[in-house]
Amino acid sequence: MQTQTAESAQAPPRKRGLAGQFGGQSALRRQQVPYAILFIAPALIVYLVFMVLPFLYTIYLSFTNWNGVAETKDFVGLTNYVRMVGDATALRAFYNNVIWVIIGTIAPVAIGLFEALLVWSGSRGALFFRTLFFLPFVLPLVVVGLVWQWIYHPLYGVVNKALDGVGLESLSRGWLADPHTALYAVLIAAIWGASGFCFLILHASLQSVDISTVEAATIDGANWFQRAWNVIIPQIAPQLTMVTTVTLIGGFAVFDIIFVMTGGGPGTASEVLATYTYKTAFQQNEAGYGSALAMLITVLSFVSAFVFVRLRERQR
Repeated sequence: MQTQTAESAQAPPRKRGLAGQFGGQSALRRQQVPYAILFIAPALIVYLVFMVLPFLYTIYLSFTNWNGVAETKDFVGLTNYVRMVGDATALRAFYNNVIWVIIGTIAPVAIGLFEALLVWSGSRGALFFRTLFFLPFVLPLVVVGLVWQWIYHPLYGVVNKALDGVGLESLSRGWLADPHTALYAVLIAAIWGASGFCFLILHASLQSVDISTVEAATIDGANWFQRAWNVIIPQIAPQLTMVTTVTLIGGFAVFDIIFVMTGGGPGTASEVLATYTYKTAFQQNEAGYGSALAMLITVLSFVSAFVFVRLRERQR
């Protein structure tokens, strides 16, 4: 007892903070720190140069009236942001973005979840359906847009040919040229393209589901829908939240498929904030106002994603 007391009295007090944290490490471990920093530095520098600095520069430009060419950049304060409120095109683009985010988030996640459950349940032809459902993920959105542009072609497109074949010629139209259908026609193509990503993530997450709970629910008489809703989906809730959040953010930043299929037209029928930002900054030479629109997209994306994640956490 006296020996233990003497040893504890001679032991130096443990340091707190960083000194205490790294003080217990071996000399070899401390010597490896510079090498670790050396390996991390290139990636960190690339991230700072190509991500952080352009983002900060865009924030600065959003408070100027720079035209993208002139050397001078006059500071105009919040003028660009106030201008959005009275800009009819910006308001229409925002309205279209809201529609896109709502439908373009719910639909592909729901479709991808159903496809993943269908394949995971071991139905006949699972290998064929797995390949079929995975196909949209492999194709770039630009290719998806070109394929669906052909499908919607007013003369030889599959949609109009099918309508003509069943005697519904009156419904045939130029789907991408009609202001009433252009946005939704592109949205259907985007939903098909995004469903592949949702299927891939959710199908992988289903591999961690506890089979015994599903078997117990089956013995208790639960049907397929009840097992999926009450047993399977709660076990993949984190992955489902992640997929929904990524799709939600992508909905506000959508650009490529709309630019390929309609360019935001006809008129402003399918215009969204990203396409309007591109036209404003690079076609109308209003880089300052375009930067403000880009910041609006960023804020909307992160705020909506934050709110969604917080609501999901409260429901748990």
